Amino acid sequence: MANISDENVSKLIPTLGDDKIDMIAATSVLQIRASEIRQSQINWQSYLQSQMITQRDHDFIVNLDQRGQKDLPDKNPEGCADVFLNLLTHISKDHTIQYILVLIDDILSEDKSRVKIFRETRHSSGNIWQPFLNLLNRQDEFVQHMTARIIAKLACWHPQLMEKSDLHFYLSWLKDQLKMNAEKMSADLEHAEQVMLEHEKQNFSDKPHKHHKEKEEKKPDAAQEKYSSLYSAFDELKPEELPPSLYKNNDYIQSVARCLQMMLRIDEYRFAFLSVDGISTLLSILASRVNFQVQYQLVFCLWVLTFNPLLAEKMNKFNAIPILADILSDSVKEKVTRIVLAVFRNLIEKPEDQQVAKEHCIAMVQCKVLKQLSILEQKRSDDEDIMNDVEFLNERLQASVQDLSSFDQYATEVKSGRLEWSPVHKSAKFWRENAARLNERGQELLRTLVHLLEKSRDPVVLAVACYDVGEYVRHYPRGKHIIEQLGGKQRVMHLLSHDDPNVRYEALLAVQKLMVHNWEYLGKQLEKEQIDKQAGTVVGAKA
Repeated sequence: MANISDENVSKLIPTLGDDKIDMIAATSVLQIRASEIRQSQINWQSYLQSQMITQRDHDFIVNLDQRGQKDLPDKNPEGCADVFLNLLTHISKDHTIQYILVLIDDILSEDKSRVKIFRETRHSSGNIWQPFLNLLNRQDEFVQHMTARIIAKLACWHPQLMEKSDLHFYLSWLKDQLKMNAEKMSADLEHAEQVMLEHEKQNFSDKPHKHHKEKEEKKPDAAQEKYSSLYSAFDELKPEELPPSLYKNNDYIQSVARCLQMMLRIDEYRFAFLSVDGISTLLSILASRVNFQVQYQLVFCLWVLTFNPLLAEKMNKFNAIPILADILSDSVKEKVTRIVLAVFRNLIEKPEDQQVAKEHCIAMVQCKVLKQLSILEQKRSDDEDIMNDVEFLNERLQASVQDLSSFDQYATEVKSGRLEWSPVHKSAKFWRENAARLNERGQELLRTLVHLLEKSRDPVVLAVACYDVGEYVRHYPRGKHIIEQLGGKQRVMHLLSHDDPNVRYEALLAVQKLMVHNWEYLGKQLEKEQIDKQAGTVVGAKA
């Protein structure tokens, strides 16, 4: 991915998607179910007799479906689109709708150019999207997801863009499905893990002597043995011991992600996805528990989004770099590593504002990406893309470290939300020189600190944030007033009763600094009044 030139992006990205997406889908539950549905026999005559379809629609579908006239869509494109849209509109039985959708998907998959059959037809409803969008609200999940797959093909394989309101509805549906299925998957994975641990516990209790003996014989590898035993125990579990929804939710989230992988290759659709809060949804799912295949697909979506310079500049406002850095450090799959590195490269190369690119570099350094790059360098992957990106990122991040001032380091750390006891916090010189700079950009850093005091659950982050608030107040004359205005004083006082003793201690120190600062100010005022009074007495005496 290192050798991608901007002018080739639009050509390259489509070729990355379709074949690979369909290969991934080949053994999915959705595709297996589609194969089963193809074996069905639909009694079209009964629909004709009940006047649910016209004679023309009946004759066309029978010739196509049962008499093997597979070239009918090409011979009569307008009739083909009209018939299928009529069938979707007038038939309500789930199984028949499933069958019709599989037929449409097959027609499109055989030849991409056939999307024009549907996109360029003049249907009586005036909107070819409506019959498909309506099906997204059906209860049947196969109907929903096969429809979503067809919409993606119709929207991406034709030069005319999807209409704005229809596009908004479709992307909102994809986003909501991602969220819903990811939540279910996380819950199911948690349950599966509990089952696995219970199974392993029984395994150990069944063979205590054996494990004890092995532990004595091979003490250094005891932890490794425990984990390999844990995974093998998981492999031995019977499917009925795991939640059946685990497989289904996994398949549906992959199906939705495949649709997004297609849609986000088109620049205009990227901004529409941003407008439905799509980017933050992708990142919140990536920050939760999902398997490596879903990780790969969702990071692929981010990679495609970052080819747009404006979106590349906005990406870290959604906390993308810390989340992707965590994925990189935990990754055991090469394709996940490759796609994360490609996103990082785009976040440096694509922004037109070089200051933003610099901030991205600093954020990556802050999130320990250099350490991961060093590990990857030592591993020497055979993948040329990975090694090219590792070399590029290493060079750029090392250069950014050399140019980094202590305030840049501090600002990046605060913005990342991952405060730790790095040297700048405890440096009196740093606070004397830089306390006033926390007011820059509309007090952005102070607002972030106060936000962390309210939202963070990490005791280290809370303790450091309390300390920083105290130091800011101590070194900036109007600090107390500003912190009170931002709600910081209230948040610090609330932390006086925190469970963690370090948080309580730092909160107490910060409160003391808030109060002492006030006393110092009061003392200075009293001293000034005393001096003025003495000066007045001297002047009076002279007069």
